[in-house]
Amino acid sequence: MSVEVGLGQTTISLLERGHGGRLSLDTWQRLALALGRTARLILTADDQAGPADAGHLAIQELVLRLGRTAGYAQTFELATRPADPARSADVGLRDDRRRLLILVECWNTIGDIGAAARSSERKRAEAEALAVATAPLDADGRAQPSRVRVCWVVRATARNRALLARYPEVFAARFPGSSAGWTRALAGGAEPPTGAGLVWCDVAATRLFAWRHPPG
Repeated sequence: MSVEVGLGQTTISLLERGHGGRLSLDTWQRLALALGRTARLILTADDQAGPADAGHLAIQELVLRLGRTAGYAQTFELATRPADPARSADVGLRDDRRRLLILVECWNTIGDIGAAARSSERKRAEAEALAVATAPLDADGRAQPSRVRVCWVVRATARNRALLARYPEVFAARFPGSSAGWTRALAGGAEPPTGAGLVWCDVAATRLFAWRHPPG
């Protein structure tokens, strides 16, 4: 068989003793042909590997956990248009006592900034329309819709930090709400700023901290 396969006797002996792990696929294929067998290579996913969106999920997990501790009712992937569940905010935090709904968008990596901003604005408008349509009535028959607020939670990677540093005026105009105020609102249940907000989460997605607006 050594002649048919093109292997030396020493290599054949290693194979017979189960020590052929370093041989090339071509060698195994020739060996299979010599033995009249079929060689198969099977690549399978690692059973221990996490989901494809693990980084994004880690930020959502952090926001949901902080929201629960702060007393909010939490929703994972809150549909802002119920007829189209694909249109959803990453996390919804609701406080019915204060008639408050916070839409939180979680960003592991920001691609198209303009598209992301437009998407958040569309979701806010849809949530406000839904809040009006489902609002309870007061004693005078007037609707009492929830106030809708929007905040981004961005992973503080070097890439994302560089992105915000490169376009400070763009992000300041899009997120005028106090980042420190938003951090207190998400982590402690304080009243959120009226303006849309942006806060950092650490790379490990274990805590939130404020983003510094550009001076002035």
